[in-house]
Amino acid sequence: MPSDPTKPLLRLIPQVEQPRGPGRRGFPRPPAPFSHERQTQQIGPKFNRLAEILKRGGGALQLRADPTALAPERLLVFEVRGPIGAFADAARSVGFELVDEEEIQPDGDDKQPVAYLMVPDLTALRNIESLWRRWRAGQLVWGEKTWSNVFERLRDLRPWGPADRVQRNEAVLLAAEIEGRDDAELVRLEIELVFREYEGAAAENAENVISAVAARGGRLIARARIADIAYHALLVDLPVWTIRQIIELALEGIAGLESVMHIRPQSVATTVEVEDPIEPDPGAAVVGQLGEPILALLDGVPVVNHPLLANHVRIEDPFDLEPGALVAHRTHGTAMASLIVHGDRNRSEPPLPRQIHVVPVMGDGDAFPRDRLVIDLIYLAVSGLRKTAPDVLIVNLSLGNARRPFYGQLSAWARLIDRMSQRLGLLFIVSAGNIIDHFGVAAFATSGEYEASADVDRAAAMLVALNNIAGDRRLFSPAETVNGVTVGGMQRRRHFVNRPRARTATGRPFPGASHFKPIERAWSGFRQCSEAGHSYARRERASSCRKQRRAHPRATDPADTGCWSQGSRTSGQWS
Repeated sequence: MPSDPTKPLLRLIPQVEQPRGPGRRGFPRPPAPFSHERQTQQIGPKFNRLAEILKRGGGALQLRADPTALAPERLLVFEVRGPIGAFADAARSVGFELVDEEEIQPDGDDKQPVAYLMVPDLTALRNIESLWRRWRAGQLVWGEKTWSNVFERLRDLRPWGPADRVQRNEAVLLAAEIEGRDDAELVRLEIELVFREYEGAAAENAENVISAVAARGGRLIARARIADIAYHALLVDLPVWTIRQIIELALEGIAGLESVMHIRPQSVATTVEVEDPIEPDPGAAVVGQLGEPILALLDGVPVVNHPLLANHVRIEDPFDLEPGALVAHRTHGTAMASLIVHGDRNRSEPPLPRQIHVVPVMGDGDAFPRDRLVIDLIYLAVSGLRKTAPDVLIVNLSLGNARRPFYGQLSAWARLIDRMSQRLGLLFIVSAGNIIDHFGVAAFATSGEYEASADVDRAAAMLVALNNIAGDRRLFSPAETVNGVTVGGMQRRRHFVNRPRARTATGRPFPGASHFKPIERAWSGFRQCSEAGHSYARRERASSCRKQRRAHPRATDPADTGCWSQGSRTSGQWS
């Protein structure tokens, strides 16, 4: 039966009240305000320019080609020192529409929250300019005192511009994609628009961007608007020369359009290596009546005729991905279905007594469809579950966007999971993701020295090495989800069964102990709410198995661990 969305899916154990310890009651000290002189010198000119524009009348505010013009319908970026909540409340009180907020983690201990605001009309502009003048003169009245804290801690005020629309790491990906390609060659990317609540304004924004894309020799591939998560995006093809403009943050390019919120490379599914196919054990197939599915798997197309899966898999293919997926390339979906149904086959666990409902969202080669926005794909897949599989309570998502690491701001995919979980009463199990690249352990010069070291020294060196590269091991979208359960993997003492290529215990990073896997992505989630590989270290990871990989570095290189994994044995491929 369907779950009740008003009740929690997980039974949580309440914390036992503890007596407060001796000493003074502690409150976090608020950040120190900037000096009045500093604010007058650095922020004052921008408000003065706003005041001059307002005196000219409405006509002057339509000069949108001016990159410094604070025009209506334009996003403003407020960089503040301290918590963003007080500023957001103050901004709404004078008619500003809060679009988004992000906490950026800079070098050092000081955080720099950034609030993105929509300027709806001239009244809001005049209100904030008037508040600034009265704050400088010490004339704020009761009910306006919150703005005193805002102005004292305002780092900067600027129009939303190309630097906000194209993140640095995504510009690097775009540059790598167009390297060596002809200027006229088309490249596919995603353009996320400023979300407007009213459909008329949203349609106008979209048409403006589509026209700009066509004028530059590009074309529209797909579009999606999901009001539940304030998401409006276009999938487009653009010539290489236009992509170069985007990377250079040129105002005359697509990155200079006011309707654009973000520009990103097209989403790419996280890749994974699965061990060689394993022949099914005789008699392993389950015969008999199986229960209705309560779990849905959103993944690649599985081999539905596999002897170990044929009775357990109920497939629904709303996006018609199964016909184009070669059987030899149905790797990830088959492995995931096997893990859910049979668990780790090294353990000879009994199979699941129910069927599982599989909705393919990846096609041939375990890749997202090239002509669809992945957020729209997941939204349609999950939305249809209540009709096609009304008993489903759990949705497994062991995939992510390899081009969207988590940098403090919730991705649209994570927001979608959070909203669908709340609306439909579903529990999402999300993979934290893996890193299959090699990394060095600087404490050892060679692999031989690494393997010959004492267990405690090897473990300590591994932890130091992982900590040094933690910034490059961020979660992949949508693992930063708040309502979902992000699952990492752990290293366990366990014998390998029928694994002739399995490595011995020599050189294991954490011998004799259970610990998170070095291949796991381990980084704090949204507002420190989760840490994959640490917070969930006791949960078994739902993932396909990895090959045991080992590098043989030159004698002058630091020891390179490759990818350590005690992979779960799955049914593999079968034809």
